[in-house]
Amino acid sequence: MKLVTAIIKPFKLDDVREALADVGVQGITVTEVKGFGRQKGHTELYRGAEYVVDFLPKIKMEIAIGDDLVDSVVEAIAKSAATGKIGDGKIFISPLEEVIRIRTGETGEQAV
Repeated sequence: MKLVTAIIKPFKLDDVREALADVGVQGITVTEVKGFGRQKGHTELYRGAEYVVDFLPKIKMEIAIGDDLVDSVVEAIAKSAATGKIGDGKIFISPLEEVIRIRTGETGEQAV
């Protein structure tokens, strides 16, 4: 099993969620986060004063899936989250040792 973590732009969340549903993903965890990469933030004007926004709002998605779905999930996220502009995000893939469904005690891929 794998844990796919994706950092995407907030306005792309619905597109990515729909793309993941189309490839068979049944559950995701979404968190609102802030951060920056190569963008290094940007400058904004507020009441005539200029200030730097260091941490930009992003969405962090976490998806626990079986090994057989990894390629289709990564492709779905990459295609649906892409705008072609800087700051589109990143996808991280980590091994997942064990998953346990608390309610039933199921383990492994049955718990996902």
